[in-house]
Amino acid sequence: MKKHFSLFTAAIIGGITVFALSGLTTTSSNNKPFSAETPLPVQLTAIGANNASAGIDFTKAADSTVHAVVHIKCSTPAKTVTTSPFGNDPFHNFFFGGGGFQMQTPPSASSGSGVIISEDGYICTNNHVIDKAEKIEVVLNNNKTYDATVIGKDPSTDLALLKIEEKNLAYVHFGNSDNVKVGEWVLAVGNPFNLTSTVTAGIISAKGRNINALDQNNQNRDFYPVESFLQTDAAVNPGNSGGALVNLDGELIGINSAIASATGYYTGYSFAIPVNIVRKVMSDLKDFGTVQRAFIGVSIRDIDNKLIGEKNLKHSQGAYVAGLTNNGAAETAGMREGDIILKIAGTPIKSTPELQEQISRYRPGDIVNVTIARDGVEKDLPVTLRNKNGETGIIKNVTASSVNKTNSFLGASFESISQKEMSKLKISGGIKVIKLQSGKLASSGIKEGFIITSIDKQAVETVEDLMNYIENKRGGVLIEGVYENGVRGYYGFGL
Repeated sequence: MKKHFSLFTAAIIGGITVFALSGLTTTSSNNKPFSAETPLPVQLTAIGANNASAGIDFTKAADSTVHAVVHIKCSTPAKTVTTSPFGNDPFHNFFFGGGGFQMQTPPSASSGSGVIISEDGYICTNNHVIDKAEKIEVVLNNNKTYDATVIGKDPSTDLALLKIEEKNLAYVHFGNSDNVKVGEWVLAVGNPFNLTSTVTAGIISAKGRNINALDQNNQNRDFYPVESFLQTDAAVNPGNSGGALVNLDGELIGINSAIASATGYYTGYSFAIPVNIVRKVMSDLKDFGTVQRAFIGVSIRDIDNKLIGEKNLKHSQGAYVAGLTNNGAAETAGMREGDIILKIAGTPIKSTPELQEQISRYRPGDIVNVTIARDGVEKDLPVTLRNKNGETGIIKNVTASSVNKTNSFLGASFESISQKEMSKLKISGGIKVIKLQSGKLASSGIKEGFIITSIDKQAVETVEDLMNYIENKRGGVLIEGVYENGVRGYYGFGL
């Protein structure tokens, strides 16, 4: 009996409880019973300048970008080359001619994308898109085609600046890659598979990525790879290289450069050069014909658990100073081995790529405030950055027009040499070959790094000296000079 009474009592209490809870539920939902048709409250998140009620709108960014992204066609014609049993012996070739066997090299062609960055026809692209080309054509989104001139190239950042002769062109405005956030929506605009401008969407997956995409074995002594990529999952394929990565306001935040793929096609991640690096490199190439690269004068180790334990560090992020260049910018400013670089001009530094990115934005002679940690105490050091020669001056080798002229005729780019180099090599002047393409100099056997001191026994101190002499010369030419290791060289070719 007691057992049945207990069950009866429990049932009554349970019924009252359910009734009470149902009343509460009805009250909280405005007396409307829940059903599958009841709309759930959804709040759209505002992104960029778009109104929240409109959701994610890619049309503004796409419309303002597609007409400023171009298709780049590169080609090298077939050539007849001569092979000689004497190789590239400059003495034999100069006095006796090349001789040997003739063979035909096949023509080559490649393509990529570019971004118009000014209304008067300056175009940014990747260096690897146009590096070996002898003829470059630019096709606009309206199918108009123009011949392009190379203003300058920078293998260290994989960027190049082109120019076409046109006015009132649509162009992309620079954004600020420092403001880009992981998870932010972006658009990749380019010309994959030789199509007209194509748009894909994705998000920023990471910042400050170093994937060793640039050629670490480059023999050019002026090659200092700078990698601090924006990583995105927007689909990027062959032909997208040199195209635009833009935010939802249509602002350029990066130049698409590489993909992580075993097949060579998009499989999940792509990488773009931050626009704050792009802006500085484009300005240097336009103004000086070469990049004004600044150096802080330190060797760096990324901070990890091993280093923290080994050095008993109090910071888990930053760039650990493992060594200093003797009399370099950092040492002169008072930095010491074992310091941890935390900020550059107020911008936090978490890794070596981020340090490279920040320093790459400055020129020699610029003074930047570097925040370091030493023995757990933060300290600010004003550091005067220097160029590769350990000096603070701008390296203005030649005008951009001179670079173009020499590239087209001799197949080379040059720069002036420093007092330090002249003293070391015991020469009074000269111009250094910093980049070679197909042309007179490469055919004669000259290698990159060669310093031309004279032509037909007349001193050469500037590119203009060389060009003025060659323009008024017919017949054989003998070039003399010296390599950086002190080995002298003599090369001849005909005009």
